[in-house]
Amino acid sequence: MSAYVPTTLRQQIRSQFANCCAYCRTAELLTATTFEFEHIVPLSANGKTVFSNLCLSCPTCNRHKAARQVGLDPQTGEIVSLFHPQQQSWDDHFAWSSDSITILATTSTGRATCMMLNMNRAPLLRVRRLWVKLGEHPPDIG
Repeated sequence: MSAYVPTTLRQQIRSQFANCCAYCRTAELLTATTFEFEHIVPLSANGKTVFSNLCLSCPTCNRHKAARQVGLDPQTGEIVSLFHPQQQSWDDHFAWSSDSITILATTSTGRATCMMLNMNRAPLLRVRRLWVKLGEHPPDIG
């Protein structure tokens, strides 16, 4: 189920996430896809169409996340909350590998999110290598 997101709210979300996926940090301008406005807490779980519950997401991360709010930490086997881009800092849960190609999960939330959203999928690693060579990655999101 989708909800209408007003233009001004779309602009605020794009600005908040610097036109990058809130999860895998892919820059929209480097892709041939239009990114989506994702309800972090899904509408099906009474999530609202408000700034604090929306983020910009690449279609692949959005499809993998779907309506999930929790995931399995592959290291501990525990069920944990997935990363909430409006309430948590990406840098507190993830880091880039030294070559800026792989997302390293640094917390249980990061590990569960990275695994559930498949944030280091092989095709994405391949294009990240190219983007790094072009000086286009990682994005400067601040």
